[in-house]
Amino acid sequence: MSEFSISSPDFNEGDEIPKKFGYKHGNETPRIELHNVPKFSCFSVALIMDDPDAMAAVGKVWVHWLVLDGPTNFPTGNVAGIFGKGKNDFGEIGYGGPAPPDGRHTYVFKAYALDYTPELKEGYSKQELENAMKDHILAEAKLTGTFAS
Repeated sequence: MSEFSISSPDFNEGDEIPKKFGYKHGNETPRIELHNVPKFSCFSVALIMDDPDAMAAVGKVWVHWLVLDGPTNFPTGNVAGIFGKGKNDFGEIGYGGPAPPDGRHTYVFKAYALDYTPELKEGYSKQELENAMKDHILAEAKLTGTFAS
């Protein structure tokens, strides 16, 4: 069996994320694809996009995107957030693209296949999502990209 993984047709692993996905450059949402989702036991998929490099500039890992969706939405890149979207660190619900305050930052997209569907109120935080996922993660995958203002 192949391993659970995440990719985007919009950029390759470790490559530069195109400007149109930047917060100040259009803020378009990149397409996300999941591969080899555990078929019989996965009820939902959580996606967290954050910027660990922000720790040096703003003193915390900056959250850009939180979404809880059905596993069948991701293969088409249609991340609808049917089970809810979280609040990013821009104070908005949904996607907030890269916006590094200094130089080039690495952005991490983490996908989690879950054995149930957490019931979270729209606008949930990263901490609330992580708490809800605890002991329910079947598989996880990571995709990284870089961006410079």
